[in-house]
Amino acid sequence: MYNTPRAATIIATQEGALWGLDRATFRRLIVKNNAKKRKMYECFIESVPLLKSLEPTERMKIVDVLGAKQFSDAERIITQGDKADCFYIVESGDVKIMMKSKTKADHADNAEVEIARCSRGQYFGELALVTNKPRAASAYAVGNVKCLGKMKDACLEHLASRPMLLINKREMRDLYKHTETINLVLKR
Repeated sequence: MYNTPRAATIIATQEGALWGLDRATFRRLIVKNNAKKRKMYECFIESVPLLKSLEPTERMKIVDVLGAKQFSDAERIITQGDKADCFYIVESGDVKIMMKSKTKADHADNAEVEIARCSRGQYFGELALVTNKPRAASAYAVGNVKCLGKMKDACLEHLASRPMLLINKREMRDLYKHTETINLVLKR
């Protein structure tokens, strides 16, 4: 299929039916499937504030390196304190962002406090990639969630040439709100 010599010999251990697929058909199916995925994600990416200002060719490069991941209810997506290797864009469902609190009257030591929620088209985990610092918060699925992930190297390649991309309206609007929330959590 990939125009290379066979890497293994396969021998049936019992009688059965075998289906075959020629190289041309296989490639046509792969190309068609990739084009469908590309179109679907391209439309979705255009609605994401972080990536809206990109040129169409830049968005296509991002679409090519995105991978979809499914998460079930209460599943941890990223963990506070971990090294960043990916950032996520919520395709469907909701994600709650939680931060460990200091000890205070109504919170146990290191209890997590919800500081934000992300829904379709919103993203999280991007700042740890750019600053190369540990994750500042954890993220959990609320119900079934589907996220598109972009790996660190691919992300930094695009953001290195466009550092102002991260400082957008959402960041500026939410920065003040989140800073106050984070300060309250840290004081507890």
